[in-house]
Amino acid sequence: MDYSLIIMWFGFLLAGYSVVGNDSIQTLGTFLSSNEERPWYVLWLFAGSILATTLIYGWVQYGGDVSYGRLEKYPFIDGMTWPYLLPPLVLMLLTRTGIPVSTSFLILTFFKPKGLYSMTMKSILGYVLAFALAILVWQFITKLLDKKFIHNPIKNSEKRVWTVLQWSSTAFLWGQWLIQDFANIYVYLPRSLTGMEIAISLVILLAMLGYIFYSRGGSIQEIVKAKTNTVDIRSATIIDFLYALILLFFKQYSNVPMSTTWVFLGLLAGREIAIRYRLGKDDASIAPNQLANSIGWALNIALILIVGYVVYLRDQVGDPLILAFAGLIIARAVVVFFESKHQENDLRGTFKMVFMDLSKVSFGLIISIVLVFLMKFLTGGAIG
Repeated sequence: MDYSLIIMWFGFLLAGYSVVGNDSIQTLGTFLSSNEERPWYVLWLFAGSILATTLIYGWVQYGGDVSYGRLEKYPFIDGMTWPYLLPPLVLMLLTRTGIPVSTSFLILTFFKPKGLYSMTMKSILGYVLAFALAILVWQFITKLLDKKFIHNPIKNSEKRVWTVLQWSSTAFLWGQWLIQDFANIYVYLPRSLTGMEIAISLVILLAMLGYIFYSRGGSIQEIVKAKTNTVDIRSATIIDFLYALILLFFKQYSNVPMSTTWVFLGLLAGREIAIRYRLGKDDASIAPNQLANSIGWALNIALILIVGYVVYLRDQVGDPLILAFAGLIIARAVVVFFESKHQENDLRGTFKMVFMDLSKVSFGLIISIVLVFLMKFLTGGAIG
């Protein structure tokens, strides 16, 4: 009996369950939250049809490679042994505890440890870009829309229009996310799949997706629900659309795999800070600190310029620029903190939430590094 074949498919099964259970909530979490009144199987049929279309399209267009070229530098491992089952097993364990770890770091680094650095830098860029855009965008959205959303529940006459918009933005986002994360699942299977292999794998993924919808997202969904007004279909639509645009940018940016978890949490973190800051600023009875306010606007302008520069450069973004970008984000967050000191409710609780979310995904990165060294030990240093 060929045990490597069993390990290959068992690894795919575990990776599929872990990735769908952990990462899919990034894209479907707000969709689930704002459609809780609908039967789970209706939502599953909608998401499942997009999954099947995206998978089959990639299989046809890329000559059997459903990862859309993201596994070009990750050669298929012939004769897999049992240590290759460790990443999805650990990921499944962490997922059950509600920790939003990066599946890209936990799984793909096993197959190419040397790719950890480039993946980390791209994921950091994804986090700070999403964080920066969310802070900038939601300062205006909160003033124009989100404040209205929070204080004025959606009317029945508006719900049909917003439902169409939200389902459209979810379809756009779900497709972009699948293109990024198929690599995390299909790394266990050959790079060019046969018709039988694509059919079996599709049935497995659809069954797992059905379970996720049946369980309403599981424990990871609580991270989404903890954020301000994510159950409002109008806010959820805006979140999904901006997230999809960021993933579309990174799809064009390069074929290096990245952590979509980091991008998603960066987006939610920036949005949460911007909303809390904007609402507190509008409701504050004490005059704001003019110096901090002026510095904040200067940093806003700098952020707009550097975001535009990053988008313009695309694949020419270097590590110094990424680190400078991250430093600018930290500076803006510090200024927001001081700007909110005059408010009745400052942002300490919000910053604590953001720090906890970032700590959780950073913990996943540490676990990935530890597992890579463990893998080397268990395979006698065969993996390099």
